[in-house]
Formats: sequence, structure tokens, C-alpha cells
Amino acid sequence: MSDDPLDAAVTGPAPCRIVVCRDCCCGSGKVTGVDHAAQTERLRAAGPVRISACLDVCDQANVIVVQPSAEGRAAGARPVWLGLVNDPAATEDVVSWVREGGPGVAPRPGILDLYVFSPRARRRPDSP
Repeated sequence: MSDDPLDAAVTGPAPCRIVVCRDCCCGSGKVTGVDHAAQTERLRAAGPVRISACLDVCDQANVIVVQPSAEGRAAGARPVWLGLVNDPAATEDVVSWVREGGPGVAPRPGILDLYVFSPRARRRPDSP
């Protein structure tokens, strides 16, 4: 059996999940004054966290994507992209929201509206 919490058997409906960008800009010394490891561990206290390579929105570093739970998806929720999450208080707001159910289940704390952004569509390599 794997030690990865994402591989663990789920005993109930799929929970809210968190994706954390940790590549060239996010999670690096380029974003100064942030304890990236502590931020990731704090988010893990709220729910399953997946570490991603570059999400291609480096101008928004540190990027956190909150994916809705099964209940949230059933309510029509979509993933919420949060950028510039470089303050421990913002991380705590994300943790609280995820613990309350996240997108589609719990209202997003108003302060997180300052961090929400829409990722630009990725261009296919063969497009002009």
C-alpha cells in the first residue's frame, strides 16, 4: 500500500482536493518570504494535496487550485484557482474553506476573492 494520501481508500464521498504548484516559480526562492514547505503541510491538514509541476501561470505564484468535492461537483462547482497566495493568513483562509466543504458546499470567504483568477487557456503546440 502507498503512503500517498491520495491513494488511500476513501470511506465516503470524494473530498475537496487541493493542487499546489511547486515548480519554477511557485514554491521556489523566487517568491521570497514564504515557507513553501510549511504552507504545503498546512494545506495537507485540511485535505488531500497534490503537488503539481508548473501550472503555467507563473505571474500568479504561489498558485493553489481548490477542486470541489463530489458533493460540490454535484452542485455544479468548478475548481477555484487562487494566485499570489503568499501570506500565511491567506493559507489559513483556504484551510478553513476546505474544511467547511470548499467550492459548491461552503461559501468562499470574501477575502479569498482577492486571490481568485481565471487561468488562461493553454495553447496547443501546433496552434499559431
